[in-house]
Amino acid sequence: MKFVLMLIGGLLPGWLYAQADREPLFTSFDGTRIHYDVIGAGQPVVLLHGFITNGESWKRAPVRQALADAGFRVVTLDLRGNGRSDRPHTAEAYQYDAELKDVMALMKHLGLTNYDVVGYSRGAILTAKLLTMKAPVRRAVMGGMSADFTDPNWYRRKNFFEALTKPGSHPELQEAVAYAKRSGADTLALARLQEFQPTASRAELGRITVPLLVVNGDQDHDNGDPQSLIDIVPGARLVTVPGTHNTTMSTPAFAQAVLMFLKQ
Repeated sequence: MKFVLMLIGGLLPGWLYAQADREPLFTSFDGTRIHYDVIGAGQPVVLLHGFITNGESWKRAPVRQALADAGFRVVTLDLRGNGRSDRPHTAEAYQYDAELKDVMALMKHLGLTNYDVVGYSRGAILTAKLLTMKAPVRRAVMGGMSADFTDPNWYRRKNFFEALTKPGSHPELQEAVAYAKRSGADTLALARLQEFQPTASRAELGRITVPLLVVNGDQDHDNGDPQSLIDIVPGARLVTVPGTHNTTMSTPAFAQAVLMFLKQ
C-alpha cells in the first residue's frame, strides 16, 4: 500500500527512478541532464515546482491541464537535483543560478520565446530571479511567497539547509526531512539547493516590468506576507484563494486565477 501511495503522490523512490524511463532529457550548459515534459500547443508557459518535489506536482494540479485546454503549450521540468533529472552533489553544480540557466536553455532548446512562467513556493523564488535575468518572459505568476526571500540570510533557507546537514538541529522541520527521505529525494542535493538558492534584491524586484500576479492561500502564512511583493514590484497584483501552503497550488481556484491572468 505504501508503494502505491507513493506512485499516486507522483514521487517515486530513488531506486525506481534509476530504472524508470527518464526521457525526454535535455543536456544543459554544464552537462547536467534535465527531465522535462510538454503538453498542449500555443502560447508557451513553463511551470517551476517547489522544494522537496518535482514536475509531477504540476501534473497532479488542475492548472497544468487547464492551461493546455485553454491553448497554452505547457512545459514542466524536474529542476536539477530533483526527480528524474540528474542530482549532482558538488557546490559548482548549483552556484551562479544554475537552475535558471537550465530553464532558459531548455526553453531555447524547445524554440520557445516570449513565454510565461508560473512558480510556486521555491519555484516562485526562481521565478523572481528569472525576471531579473532578462529572460524573454511575457507574464509571470508567483504563488505562496512574500518578499522575505530577498534577504540572503532568510531564516527559512538557512534552517532548511541546517536541518538537512545537521540532523536534529531544527525539530520543526524534521517531518519535512523525513518525508524527503521517504519519497526518495536526494537530501544532499536538496541541501545544495538551499545553500545556493537564488536571491533577488528588493531593488532588482523594483525594476521588474513584466506583468506579475501573486497568488496566495488564505490560510498560507509559511513564507510571509505576500503583500510585501505587491509593495515592491510595480503593477503587481495579489489574488487570495482558499488553501494552505500545501494545498493552494492543487486547487481549482488557483488554476482559475492563473488562467485568467495569463489569458490577458
